[in-house]
Amino acid sequence: MSKQIHLAAHFPGVNNTTVWSDPQAGSHIEFDSFKRFAQIAERGKFDFLFLAEGLRLREQNGRIYELDVVGRPDTFTILAALAAVTEHLGLTGTINSTFNEPYDVARQFASLDHLSGGRAAWNVVTSWDAFTGENFRRGGFLPQDQRYERARTFLQTAAELWDSWAPSDLLADPDSGQFVARADAGAYGHHDDHFDISGRFNVPSPPQGRPVIFQAGDSHDGREFAASSADAIFSRHGTLEDGKAFYEDVKGRLAKYGRRRDDLLILPAATFVLGDTDADAQEKAHEVRRQQVSGQTALRFLEQLWNRDLSHYDPDGPLPQEDPDLGEHTIARGRASVRRHDDILETARSWRAKAEAENLSIRELIIEVTARQNFIGSPQTIADTINDYVQQDASDGFILVPHITPEGLAPFVDQVVPLLQERGVFRTDYEGGTLRENLGLRPQTEQGIVRGVAS
Repeated sequence: MSKQIHLAAHFPGVNNTTVWSDPQAGSHIEFDSFKRFAQIAERGKFDFLFLAEGLRLREQNGRIYELDVVGRPDTFTILAALAAVTEHLGLTGTINSTFNEPYDVARQFASLDHLSGGRAAWNVVTSWDAFTGENFRRGGFLPQDQRYERARTFLQTAAELWDSWAPSDLLADPDSGQFVARADAGAYGHHDDHFDISGRFNVPSPPQGRPVIFQAGDSHDGREFAASSADAIFSRHGTLEDGKAFYEDVKGRLAKYGRRRDDLLILPAATFVLGDTDADAQEKAHEVRRQQVSGQTALRFLEQLWNRDLSHYDPDGPLPQEDPDLGEHTIARGRASVRRHDDILETARSWRAKAEAENLSIRELIIEVTARQNFIGSPQTIADTINDYVQQDASDGFILVPHITPEGLAPFVDQVVPLLQERGVFRTDYEGGTLRENLGLRPQTEQGIVRGVAS
C-alpha cells in the first residue's frame, strides 16, 4: 500500500527565497498576505502552515541585511489571527527555547490550541549567537550542549504545565455548580538547573493535550532531540540519496526511546517551479534563480564564507584569490549559514575549482552552490517526483516554499495536488479535527513520551 504524502506551506521571509521585488509579490507584514496564503494552503488540503521567526534582523558589515524581507511580525499574533479565518489547517510557529520562559510559551500554545480547535504546533529551536541575545535581559548565548539541554528541559517543563490539567478537570456543570473536578487542577512544580518554578497553570488542558512538536536541528544532538521528543523534524536533505540516508538515520534512533518509525515525520523544505512542459519550467527556474541572486546578493553570500568585505569585487568576475578570514569576527551577524561549513578554507578551494572548471563568475557560482531542493517541471513531473521521494523513504512529505507570496502557492494547489489525489497518495479532505489526527500521529501518551522526554 502506498504511503500517504504530507504537504505543508512555509510563508517565507527570513531568507532570499522570496522574490519580494516581483510585481506579483505582496506585503510580508499586512495580515491579508498571511490570510490569503493560509486559505490557499487549506484549499489544497495541506497539513499545516509554517512560520519561521527571527528575534533580530540580520546584519552584514554592520548594516541591516537588505536581501531578506525586513519585518517579522510576532508569530503568536499571526497564528491566532489565522485561526479565525481557517478551519482545518494546522498552525505551526517557531518559538525560541533559549530566550523565552516555559510558562509563557506553554500558556501561549495552549491558548492557540484552544482558539484553533486543536491545530497548534511548536517548532522548538535554540539560538546560537550573542548577537540575538542582546535583545534579552540575560544576553549572551549558551554552548551547543547547554542549548540542547535547556531545550530538552524547556520542553519537559512545558509538558508538565500542559499535563497539570487533565481533560476531565474542567466540569463547568451548571446543575451541581461545580466548575473543576479537583481543587489542585493546574498545580505544578519544576526544579532543575535551568528552571525553578511552581504555581498554577491557568489554561485548561488543550484539545490536543499538547501541541504537535517540530524540531529542525541537523546535528547529532538535534537528531537525538527529535528522536526523543518531536513529532516531526525539518530537513535540509533534499536529494533522493541524501534524503534516504537522513531518513534512515533519524528513524533508526526512535526504537531506543520506545517509539515507532511512524511516530516521527521527516519533512524537507522544497521550492518548486511549474511550467507547461519540463523545458518551459527549466527556463522559468533559471529566471527565478537570477531574480533571487542578483549581483549584490551574490557578493553578500560570498562574504559570508570569506568573512571579509568584498563589495569592491565585480559579481560578474572571478572569485577572490585571497583566502577567507578565519578570525573570530563574523561579518554576517545573525545568519546560521556562517556555521554550515566545517572547513572554510576547503570550501573556498572547492568553490574556486568549480568556478574555474566551469568558467563561472561569482554570481553564476553562487546561483549554483546556494540552490535548494527544487521541484522543476510540468505538474505531472513534479507529482511523480514527490511521490517517488516519499515512497522510497527519502521523506514523509514536503514543506513547500514558493518564491512569490502570497499567491505563489496557488499553481501547485491547482495543478499538482489533483494529480496526487488521483494517485490516491494525498487526501481529498481532512481526516480529523486536530492537526495531530491529520498528520496521522498517535497521542504522545501512547508513544512512551512522558512529560516531554522519552521514558
